Amino acid sequence: MQNLKTHYHPEVKTLENKSIFTRLATRSIAIQGTSILLLYTERYEDYSLPGGGLDLGEDKIEGMIRELSEETGATAIRNIQPFGAYEEYRPWHKPDYDVQHMISYCYTCDINTELGSSNLESYEKKNGMKALWMDIHEAIKHNEKTMATSAKKGMSIERETFLLKLIVTNMNC
Repeated sequence: MQNLKTHYHPEVKTLENKSIFTRLATRSIAIQGTSILLLYTERYEDYSLPGGGLDLGEDKIEGMIRELSEETGATAIRNIQPFGAYEEYRPWHKPDYDVQHMISYCYTCDINTELGSSNLESYEKKNGMKALWMDIHEAIKHNEKTMATSAKKGMSIERETFLLKLIVTNMNC
């Protein structure tokens, strides 16, 4: 899969002599016109692509379908195509590793417009996460404003905003 970008969090100055934890994840891109299926997270005031970590040994596409269905209630997931991978190095704030190396495998897909029930994890509910169809341009503007003005922004907003802009460019939204 094509590497879209490798991003180093500002706190990650070097990888030399660092213990690194690698986390594999997927992201789903479902678009209808200029509307894209996103997750709004109240805690971080941002829009993001549905997705999350792969279970150990889990197939990437099976994991993408699982995450998309769990987080959004999406049904009839079909026409799955690779879009590209986003690689990032972030600080790891737990004692076992210094740095998290996250690789997000992004896929386009078609789904039914009407969403079923989601099955969010407890922390996702606590963070105020909800799935919705959103104009992609409005989502980008919102995320850019959050990056510029909010102390609540999470570490993933730069990845998500980069991906949303790339989707607009590559998919003519």
